[in-house]
Formats: sequence, structure tokens, C-alpha cells
Amino acid sequence: MKVNSLGLPVKEVDELANELNTLLSNFQIYYQNLRGLHWNIRGKRFFDLHVKFEELYNDSQLKIDLIAERVLTLGGTPLHTFSDYIENSKLKVGKNISKDTEAVLLVSDSLVELLKIERVILEKSGNINDEGTNSMMSDFIVEQEKTIWMLKAWMEEEM
Repeated sequence: MKVNSLGLPVKEVDELANELNTLLSNFQIYYQNLRGLHWNIRGKRFFDLHVKFEELYNDSQLKIDLIAERVLTLGGTPLHTFSDYIENSKLKVGKNISKDTEAVLLVSDSLVELLKIERVILEKSGNINDEGTNSMMSDFIVEQEKTIWMLKAWMEEEM
């Protein structure tokens, strides 16, 4: 088995870099959705949600950078065009959303989709002992699960 400079199997690392690029694309759509929600939210919950969406998009911007840098660390090239993001994203694009419940639901649904991708990456990185990717995915998952719980609580829904 051929390994790279990190001691990880080349074929599996290439596949993992592709999965990370899928995650990167989805995070870019998530980020842009959050910007739109931040700008367009209206109503009695404006002040709370405006701040929350800003918090979430700032966090996602940091994660986007971490994902792209992990792709580079693994020897891949991070996707970096809007057409690549749209082509590789599974997330719904939120356009002109100004109602609080619709906005929070979009964020929650998006996080659920991100978790699905992250769990695939977590499994694949675990299979090849890629602790760097594994650790990053574990951190993302824990944080996003908590955010989903909080958003569901805000919507007064059960998980």
C-alpha cells in the first residue's frame, strides 16, 4: 500500500479529500444562507435572530477555512468557485427568507445535512487512522448537534 508524507494511504486520502470538498461546498452554501438570513430577518425576534445568524456565519467561516486547509494538508485542492459549490451541495438555498420560523428551520435542516456528510467523513478518516480529519469532524459534530438541539428548543419541537 502506497502512503503519503503523512503516513496515510494515498487512494483513501484522495477519496477523503473529495468528501471534504463536498463538505466545503455545503458549508459555503450554509454560510451564504446565514448571511441572507442575517440581512433579511424581520419581525419581533429580529434582534435575537440577527445576532444569532451573525454568530453562526462567523463560526461557519472559520470552519470553511479549516476544511479547505485540511484538504490542502491531505494533498488535495480545495474547491473555490461558486459553480463548484452549487454543483456539490445538497443544501437547500434559502432565498428571500424573512420569517423567523422558516429561517430557523432552514438552519436546522442544513445542519442535519452537514452532520450526514461529516459522519461519512468521520467513518472514512477513522478507517485509515487519519486523526487530524477525525478530530476535526468530531469537534464539528459535537458543536452542531448542540446547535440543532438549541434550534429545536427555540422552535419548541422535539428532536
